[in-house]
Amino acid sequence: MGQQAEQLKRRTMQFALDVCSLIQDLPSGEPGATAKYQLTRASTSVAFNHRASCRARSHAEFTAKMGTVAEESDEAQGWLDFIEAAGLLHSAELTRLMEEAKQLTAIMSASLGTTRNNRRRPEP
Repeated sequence: MGQQAEQLKRRTMQFALDVCSLIQDLPSGEPGATAKYQLTRASTSVAFNHRASCRARSHAEFTAKMGTVAEESDEAQGWLDFIEAAGLLHSAELTRLMEEAKQLTAIMSASLGTTRNNRRRPEP
């Protein structure tokens, strides 16, 4: 596995850990409880599906896992946006994680696009 993949593996894991720390400050009543659950699920999925993509046994499996990672990073971004819009939490950490989710979504979406393009390219 390349250095960039290892770096991204660490980055996605740190994102999941940071989100898990952030959600401790959310209210326990609704909609805070739902936001906690969904954001935890999405952010940890980013980390662990990316990790699984690094161990993919085929191009098709890698593409499928990267599709899941792109989808889950976008969902995490959406939940962070919801938390801010609903006024459930206001902090510099929320703002930072919103930006990190946005960057991860862009990275994963670009990677997925490249993977799909490489798959369509005829072999030499």
